[in-house]
Order: sequence, then C-alpha cells, then structure tokens
Amino acid sequence: MPAADGATYAPTGKPNPVLRDGETFPIAAVAFDHGHIHGQINGLIEAGATLRWVFSEPEHAEQAGAVAEKHGARVADTLEQVLEDPAVRLVAAAAVPSERAALGIRCMEAGKDYFTDKTPLTTLEQLDAVRAAVERTGKKYAVYFSERLHVECAMHAGTLIEQGAIGRVIHVTGFGPHRLGDPASRPDWFYQRAKYGGILTDIGSHQIEQFLHYAGCKDARVQASKIGNYNHPDQPELDDFGDCTLVGDNGATMYFRVDWFTPTGLRAWGDGRTFIVGTEGTIELRKYVDLAKPDLVGDVLLLANRDGEQRMELAGEVGFPFFGRLIRDCLDRTENAMTQAHALKAAELCVRAQMQAEKVAG
Repeated sequence: MPAADGATYAPTGKPNPVLRDGETFPIAAVAFDHGHIHGQINGLIEAGATLRWVFSEPEHAEQAGAVAEKHGARVADTLEQVLEDPAVRLVAAAAVPSERAALGIRCMEAGKDYFTDKTPLTTLEQLDAVRAAVERTGKKYAVYFSERLHVECAMHAGTLIEQGAIGRVIHVTGFGPHRLGDPASRPDWFYQRAKYGGILTDIGSHQIEQFLHYAGCKDARVQASKIGNYNHPDQPELDDFGDCTLVGDNGATMYFRVDWFTPTGLRAWGDGRTFIVGTEGTIELRKYVDLAKPDLVGDVLLLANRDGEQRMELAGEVGFPFFGRLIRDCLDRTENAMTQAHALKAAELCVRAQMQAEKVAG
C-alpha cells in the first residue's frame, strides 16, 4: 500500500473471477487525471474483466500506455474509438471531478455502463443531468467510493452489521485525513474549487457514502457543515479542512471530519478511522495504519458486543467483492453491488454539505 498520498492508493487483491462459462466482460479505461483509475482497473480485472482499450489526454499518455502494455490493451487515438466499439461493456474513468458527469453521460449515451472515481459530480445541475441520462439510457453510473469498497475491514464491517453483530446502527463517526504531499506534485485543478468541488464534495463523499451504507439510510439531511483553509494561504480556493453533521431518514446520525493535515512522519497517507455505534455493540475501523504499532498493519477491525471484544486483522482475508458484483450487475442488469439511488444520494448530499458550509478560516 503506497504511503505517499491517497491519490496513488491502488490496492490489489486476490483474483476472484465472477464470469460464467463463455462470458467475457471487456472494459475500457479513459481519463487518467486521478490515480484512483489504477485501483478501479485492478478491482475489475481481478473480478474477471478484460481491459480492451485505454485512452487519455496527451499529458497522461505515458501512464496510459504503461497500463495498456501491462494488460495487453490497445491505446485509442480518440474517445470515440472506444465508444464506437460494441464489445466494450463498461468504461472506467477518473477525470477531473467537474468533468466526470459530462463524460459519464457521453459514455451512457453510447450504450456503455460507466464507472467513475468519486466524487462522481460537483454540482446539483450535473446531478439532475446524470439522473436524466440514467433514466433515458438505462445504463449504470457506478461510483468508486474506495474508502469502503477497496478496504477490507470496511467491507467486513458491513457484513457484521448485516448479521446483526451490533444491533441497529444509530451513529457513525468518520475521520478522513489525507496527505497533501509536495504541493507542486498536485495538478492545477486540485486547487480550483470549480473543478475539484471543495473538500466536502471531494473526499467528504467517502464519509457520506459510508454513513448511508452502514446506517441503512436512503436519505439524510445536512444539519451543519464547515470548511476552512488554515495553512495554505497561497492557494485560496483550497479547503484544507471540512466537517459535517448529518441526520438520516431513519434517525441515525453522523459526524465526519476530513482534512489535508496528515503529518509527514505517519507511515500511511492518512489515519482513516470509522466508529460505528449500534444498539448492541460498537465497531472501530483502523483502515490504513494501526498507529504506533511496530509493523505497518492496516485493515484492523475492533468489535465489542454481547459476546465480548474482538480484534480482527483483515488484510488479505476479505477481498473486494464489490467489483465482481458490479460486473454481474452489468451483465445481469441487477443492483447488488450498489444501487443507483444510493450512489447518487451520496453525491447529492456531499454537494449540499459543501454548498451550505460555513467558512471558518481562510
């Protein structure tokens, strides 16, 4: 697991193909603006997909070419070349956040399911356009919320909740610190709010999606949110801090904090934590690092319930079933990986949290 920053976070897991005899699932990877595209590709290929095409703008051509060579894919000269290939079932992309909706609509209108990095969109106008395109085309607008879908302890937490291990979930607390790294290593759009959407729209989307999933909410309201720029006066449009409180439609509540203040001495790109309180127990997730342990251990789940206390180290134990479920959903036209309503509700709420946020610094 890379320790540098979250942009290079691209887990690999055990191959777990879900295709049946005679089935294939050709995919394309386009838009290499964010490093999460590599995690998206890894997960799909491990579940049985075949990378057929890659396409990128010139500034990412070397990166895309290396991916094509690694997986035996072809390099397209244009996006149209990818979209006109009837064999391609799904297009994976990690475009500039403000461009993700338009790209997705274009892919869906070409008859492809679409799998975008989070955040899937940056405005409510884009959300309306995406919902209309999904309805019009019947295609999927799937979202890579990697901080749950590509974290084994986070996936297992969902299983435990489904099994009733902690009763009914009443509160979720999430902490999503990230490492900024060398500011010059970030692309220009990273510092332009109209393009990245703001911190609550961007990395806050992970936290809101987890709340909806763990608490079983179909909707929620943003009770309060704040943003600030405490330490980057040279980048006035950067939010380096944000937090938010939500109330779900079933009465469950959430508080989360996201920031760009991971210290340089931490061995991982962020000390991501999630605390889940149920009526009969609690779960704590230490996703990427178990602080101050001699060995770099991540994917730690701590469970306390009627049966006592358990510590689970889950790296390599759970896998990443989302990707296989997504492939089957595309083939079978089901919604077992993640419903469309859930993905777009998370997108809506993170945009609303950003829109109504009180600015407390900067």
